[in-house]
Amino acid sequence: MNLQSVFLKWLCVASLLLLSALAPLQAKEAALSAEDPLVEKRLIHISEELRCMVCQNESLASSRAELANDLREEVRKLIREDKSDSQIKDYLVDRYGDFVLYKPEVKPLTWVLWFGPFLLLITAVMGMAYYLRQRQSVQASQTVLSDEDRSKVQEILKSGDSP
Repeated sequence: MNLQSVFLKWLCVASLLLLSALAPLQAKEAALSAEDPLVEKRLIHISEELRCMVCQNESLASSRAELANDLREEVRKLIREDKSDSQIKDYLVDRYGDFVLYKPEVKPLTWVLWFGPFLLLITAVMGMAYYLRQRQSVQASQTVLSDEDRSKVQEILKSGDSP
């Protein structure tokens, strides 16, 4: 072994030791939960039915976005004010719209959310069927070579000359 490889090994070992010594400094303290476990349990139940407005594909309960933290605090405040679950959801819908709910009510304003994907799928299937029919008719309408034309092509191919 040469001196350079020994030095690199010791440098790697020293780096690993330093990183492992600094690892506890990176750990963060767990976020404090509400003083009342009933409030926290109700918050979790409600926030699982709400959508994070930042992440949009996560529930409010599982999101770690800053807005989600603010919304959870708002929900905690409303729970402490003895608002019912439906009152809390109505408040958030009034403030952020129906999109905040994971399962919005079926009403004219939310028809696009409920039926839009199905209409899009039906439109795509109809478009594909139209395309395939059109492609099939174009292929069928292509002229078929006569026997005379085929023999000319065969002669050209055999001779290797250009027409």
